[in-house]
Amino acid sequence: MNRTGPPAVELDGVTRHYGETTAVEDLSLAVREGEFFTLVGPSGCGKTTTLRLIAGFEDPTQGEVRFGGTSVTGVPPEDRDVGVVFQNYALFPHMTVGENIAYGLSFTDPPGGGSAEARVQELLELVDLGGMADRDPDTLSGGQQQRVAMARALAPGPDVLLLDEPMSALDAKLRERLRVQVREIQQELGITTIYVTHDQEEALAVSDRVAVMRDGTPEQVAPPRTIYREPATEFVATFVGDNNVLSGAVTAVRSTDAADADSGQTIADVTVDSATLSVALGADSDPTSAVSPGDRLTFCVRPERLAVDADRNPLTATVTSAEFLGETTRVHLDWEGRELLLRAEDPPTDTVAVGFAPTDAHIVDRRS
Repeated sequence: MNRTGPPAVELDGVTRHYGETTAVEDLSLAVREGEFFTLVGPSGCGKTTTLRLIAGFEDPTQGEVRFGGTSVTGVPPEDRDVGVVFQNYALFPHMTVGENIAYGLSFTDPPGGGSAEARVQELLELVDLGGMADRDPDTLSGGQQQRVAMARALAPGPDVLLLDEPMSALDAKLRERLRVQVREIQQELGITTIYVTHDQEEALAVSDRVAVMRDGTPEQVAPPRTIYREPATEFVATFVGDNNVLSGAVTAVRSTDAADADSGQTIADVTVDSATLSVALGADSDPTSAVSPGDRLTFCVRPERLAVDADRNPLTATVTSAEFLGETTRVHLDWEGRELLLRAEDPPTDTVAVGFAPTDAHIVDRRS
């Protein structure tokens, strides 16, 4: 992945209005050369509009779109050197699989100077559809059609591949299998790829970096592990996976000593309802640990970080329901009128004491 030159795709202060509605607002993003970059968020958050602005199907009301440091604002889609895979695949039913893929070469020569027929065969092998050039699209499964659409988008050798929820119509098991294949193809070609999905698990599984979108702008842009483990806001914490979000007033701030289990950390004691919970603020030298008594902290603890019969931050809760998920069980708990979520292999069935280590809490908001 090239990190030295200009971004492969850059949006600089981009806004898109539709009458009185703002779909994208003052959006700035930079996608690196060869990166698999994913836009994820709820319906109406602006992710598909952002993709259309990159493709050239929409023009920004304000701001600029650049490819490799050069502005493409106002450049039509056919001159942007992008391949697009749509949600509905948009295959031509009157054409064979091979003809659909070759259609991507209608306005340009194949990359490398070979023949169109050779390029079609190369792409069929790449997407694991060798020998299917003469098949009609309506004889293929949904997953096979998705791969034909991807091959057609790749045929001209575009600099950027754009994928707009291409697996949303497929069943869960097939989506899991195809997302691995899409990632493998992207890595083999080294093509800059921007992917739009509402599926948080999918975004975490395939991406180099993820932008979590809300109200037309990203709440956080980071690698998947950072998005999951260190959400920047309460919205990110609750949108990406299950989470327990708690809020309370700081009653004390203290440093730990060498004998403490959280040695080297600054700890805040936070009153949440009737409980006083200890939350790690970071290393003693970390400026983000500058929290004072009276401040209000909002923090989150992932369900898998809650432990039964833990001796740190103990909370006594009642089991209200449980969902068996195979390798684990999602347990719904009631703690003083608040819902908590626990993930456990051997789930409790009645009243249970759960707790968490201070370092397993992640702060998402602080207000003085």
